[in-house]
Amino acid sequence: MSFDLRHPIPTSLANHPHKDILLKAIQESLNEVAGDQAVRRSLHIEQGRLWVGDQSYPLSSEGKLYLLAVGKAAVAMAAGAKESLGDQISAGIIVTKFRPSEEQSNFPVLLGDHPVPKQQSLAAARAVESFLKSIQAQDTLLCLISGGASALLTSPRPNLRLREVQKTTQLLLRCGATIQELNTIRKHLDRFKGGGIFQAVKPAQVISLIISDVIGDSLEVIGSGLTAPDPTTFQDALAILDHYELRSSIPGAVLEYLEEGARGIHPETLKPQSEDFSRVANHIIASNRHACEAAQRAFQAAGVKTLHLTSFLQGEASQVGRVFAAFARQLSIQQVNADQPICWIAGGETTVTVRGSGIGGRNSELALGAVAEMAGLENTLLITLASDGDDGFSPAAGAVVSGSTFSRAAQMGLQPNEFLKRNDSFSFFNQLNDCIYTTPTHTNVNDLIFLFVS
Repeated sequence: MSFDLRHPIPTSLANHPHKDILLKAIQESLNEVAGDQAVRRSLHIEQGRLWVGDQSYPLSSEGKLYLLAVGKAAVAMAAGAKESLGDQISAGIIVTKFRPSEEQSNFPVLLGDHPVPKQQSLAAARAVESFLKSIQAQDTLLCLISGGASALLTSPRPNLRLREVQKTTQLLLRCGATIQELNTIRKHLDRFKGGGIFQAVKPAQVISLIISDVIGDSLEVIGSGLTAPDPTTFQDALAILDHYELRSSIPGAVLEYLEEGARGIHPETLKPQSEDFSRVANHIIASNRHACEAAQRAFQAAGVKTLHLTSFLQGEASQVGRVFAAFARQLSIQQVNADQPICWIAGGETTVTVRGSGIGGRNSELALGAVAEMAGLENTLLITLASDGDDGFSPAAGAVVSGSTFSRAAQMGLQPNEFLKRNDSFSFFNQLNDCIYTTPTHTNVNDLIFLFVS
């Protein structure tokens, strides 16, 4: 499965002399981490053992192999597993965000909601729970996990209702909480998170192939650790609420449950020291680093100097955008007499503290933060996009900024700072035809940023 940028191509990119090089690098970076390719190159069965890379696991001759794929890349990952393992998979189930075409899926597909769980996510969790009950001690469960799993599969703990989890999620998203903080709380409100999938099938063997959408590739954070031990506690969850001053805002039932958990009334998530996890193996098969390195190879093959800055980019999106604008100004000076273009590549996940009611996401907000400071820089582009094609609550994947963006906006009466105040970055770039739209990317490895100066 491959993806393409949807037409129209952003104006600032379409008019750039190195458009084809840039488009190819973006495509190469996302194809490298596409779910089907990542699984296919990682997985095979040989002589009764399931191999993941250079590690192998015994398959019982009396047992069956089951598949559970959850996340935005679930359909593609399941397709890769089917290609590698064929009929050796006895049964499987997929939970994802969008319904695929019939030819794309080899297993039943359930839809969940993202980024805030709704009834579909609840129904998907019930179906998965029923599916897991058929797994016996001698069986093996192959889990394929990708970004979005936390919301797509939601099973609130006893005494909690879906709408209470929804409101808590919405408050954390709006206040600028990191994914680590958000998932710490999710794990303590949900039965499947924090190792809950493994707990539901133990003592069966569980092998997870994971596409990381989390900075640092922390197993306990990706998908809220469906098959991973969880080092966080109820007390940690309460500390996060205190940090963002949310105790008085979240539903009373959620606060009560977390406080009772901190007092030992409710069971903690499974901890790293638990002996149960000897029957679990978690493998990260694709990450932001892989995508950045693929883009770097594509640029270098085209004669472009490159620097992979980091795959650990964090911070308030608009402020990070201003930093990249400063980088752009520095590079534009250095490139005055250069004989080849240069591209700085970065990845990670910024946050947006929502104060307005506009439409946007962290990628377009980052780009908007750079517009004023990049004004007048010739032959300079800043491209930022979500690797899953979904930038926040907007319909776009990201945006493109050039040295002429500010002047073009001024001619249309658009003031970047006013749009920033409203968190309305999508509307700004949409009017300039500088939003990036993609077909499904079949992956999720955080965000990608390209600063290109020729």
